[in-house]
Order: sequence, then C-alpha cells, then structure tokens
Amino acid sequence: MSVHYGSPPPLGRPTFPELTPSTHPPRILMLYGSLRDRSYSRLLTEEAGRILTDLGCEVRIYDPRDLPVKGPGLDEHPEVLRLRELSAWSEGQVWCSPEMHGAITGVFKNQIDWIPLAIGAVRPTQGRTLAVMQVSGGSQSFNAVNTLRLLGRWMRMLTIPNQSSVAKAYEEFHEDGRMKDSAYRDRVVDVMEELYKFTLLTRDLRDFLVDRYSERREAEAKAALDPSNPKHRLAGEGL
Repeated sequence: MSVHYGSPPPLGRPTFPELTPSTHPPRILMLYGSLRDRSYSRLLTEEAGRILTDLGCEVRIYDPRDLPVKGPGLDEHPEVLRLRELSAWSEGQVWCSPEMHGAITGVFKNQIDWIPLAIGAVRPTQGRTLAVMQVSGGSQSFNAVNTLRLLGRWMRMLTIPNQSSVAKAYEEFHEDGRMKDSAYRDRVVDVMEELYKFTLLTRDLRDFLVDRYSERREAEAKAALDPSNPKHRLAGEGL
C-alpha cells in the first residue's frame, strides 16, 4: 500500500475549459466477439455501424480473426498495433459479444486484453464513450453486457446508460445479414443515437472529465524527483 507523509497538497476547484467544439464526424470503433462465418455479434455490430453512419459518424469495425492470443513477445504484431491505433483514433466505441457460458467470449476479451490502459503518455480508451451490446442463442440475458460494463469501467471509459441485448439472435436477421424490423432493432437505434449524443457532448471534454487528483499528484512528484532529492512521493518524507 502507498504511504503518504505530511499534509496533502491543496485541492483546487476544477475550472471548466474554454472549448472550440470539434466539427469532424464522431469517430467510432466497433468490436465484436465471434469468429463464426455467420456471427450474430458481427451482424449486430454491422447493423449498428450502418445506423451510426446514417447519424453522421465515421465508423471502423475491427476484424479479430488474425489477432493473436495475448502473450509475451507479440506487442509488435501487426494486428496488435492496428487494434491499438484504432482505439487511440476513436472518440467512442461499441462492444458487442455473444453470451457464452454466462459470460463474454474469449475472442472478445482477447481484444480488450491487448489494449493497455496507457501506451507511454497515450491512453487509448480513457474518456472515450462506450456502448455495450450482446447476442444470445436463447432467452434474453444481460450477463455479457454487465461484464462489458465492468470492463468499460476498468478501461476508464464513459459507458452510456442504454444497452442492447438480442435474444434468439438467429431469428432476428435476414439471410443477407440485415436485421429484421423489430423491437430489438428499435433498441439498437436508441443505443446508437445515445452513443452519438454522448460522444458529441464529451469528446472535447475528455481530458477534463477524466483528470484525476491522484494522478496529478503522482505526476508532480515524479517531475520533482531527482537523484539528489529522492523523497518526494512514497515512503521516506513523501508528500
């Protein structure tokens, strides 16, 4: 456990930044969690992508088929680099996983495992908006979206309130892969509209919204640290 000595630095009141609103289309990255030829999580992701495009977003869907299983020595793999670049490019994300054995699939979790909380000074997920969806082969369930929300919180993302869970997904798509007109599709539209709005509202405030007192304090301590005066942060005579 970290140990602090002395009085903590004063806490300043957050100051709302002056903004010049962005005018480019919101950039949305979409991830799905199945490798099947007829993957319903992919079909749902593609349907949601079409909706986002109609709303005015720039959409990119990541294909996980060639992504290696998370392991040492693979950080420079082309697909790992591509996934990380797309995450850093994005202003919002959509995650969609099948529910398997009451949880998300390994295919989906592997993608998140490859995206670190920080790459140097770049945080590829922090402060980005997130919408979560799942497909089920049986009755409606929320196990997968609940797990996705947990992951989103861990990745420091702004997960929107609404979500989509499509039961008996094999009944909800036409042969050409388009989603049937239904209450399930209406909910997907609801979720994508909400993601679009939340992304517009927060993308220019991302750094402000996720700025943390503890991280500012640690950064200041590291900046002050030097070989002749090492007692600035933890143990000894820290802050």
